[in-house]
Amino acid sequence: MTDFTRRQALATGSALAVATMLPRFARAAIPVRLTSVQFGSVSWLIDTIRFEKFDQKHGLDLHVVEVANNPAAPVALLSGAADVAVSDWTWALRQRAKGDDLKFAPYSSALGSLMVPKGSSAKSLADLKGKKIGVAGTGIDKSWILLRAYSRKVLGKDIATLAEPVFGAAPLVTAEFQNGRLDAVLNFWTYAARLEAGGARDVLTMADVIKGLGVSPTPPLVGFIWSEKLVHEKRVPVDLLLAAVSDANVVLAKSDAAWDRLRPLIRPASDAELVAIKKYYRSGIPGPWGADETSAAKKLTKLLIELGDTELVGDGTRFDQGLFHTQAG
Repeated sequence: MTDFTRRQALATGSALAVATMLPRFARAAIPVRLTSVQFGSVSWLIDTIRFEKFDQKHGLDLHVVEVANNPAAPVALLSGAADVAVSDWTWALRQRAKGDDLKFAPYSSALGSLMVPKGSSAKSLADLKGKKIGVAGTGIDKSWILLRAYSRKVLGKDIATLAEPVFGAAPLVTAEFQNGRLDAVLNFWTYAARLEAGGARDVLTMADVIKGLGVSPTPPLVGFIWSEKLVHEKRVPVDLLLAAVSDANVVLAKSDAAWDRLRPLIRPASDAELVAIKKYYRSGIPGPWGADETSAAKKLTKLLIELGDTELVGDGTRFDQGLFHTQAG
């Protein structure tokens, strides 16, 4: 632990000790501005924090910065519109290589899947030769890059040349898949859950792809990202936010009633869809980030740099374990 980190920890601990001695009504909640996509999974978490009063328990004044889509969250953080953004650590790693002092704490390890329609004869990746595969994102989307590497390893050929990829936003490729204009779709976990409830099935999960490429355990890719310097200067209590998140996840991991209450935000098309979303979310609730996750993230970073070059991870990006927030700091 550096002198700076030690001083910061002592200062934070002293502040919290004083706060706990104050009457509840005398404590001033400290604001935290967190990004969230409307109706996205982070909004479910925020709603649970507020309903269960975990923000009050931890002395948080939680402000939601709504963003149009996931790529907009990092923009909000860098522009100063948000204190904490939810995004991929691969993006944060690229920013650290540019000199930004970003930190990452895991939000979810849930990953998407390569799916085929109900009744499809495809049983494996090899069965998609000559087929149209919808891909949520672009040609440098991490899942697509990793799937291509996996196909070269297990099939000896690039799936990008064996099949016809069709790129687009997640809602668009989902609609095309549901309308029968795509033979398979590689999509994010929230969409995969809804498709599963509608009868679609996995050909290959991204967790299996990452494991098949020699990376284990699968490190959570999505998490809370903030600037150490700005959090210190503005006294933004990220530790309290993470504590409230942990409390809310305990509820979401155990309580089916909590999920029933979230129906208006989730907007499931059926009971089966709600069940599938609940299952995916619960499977992705992460534990603390430790040495095993750091080691796996290092392997995955090396792999992404080799596969995606500068387009995917940015010129000059290197692995930096200082990005990852652990219980030790």
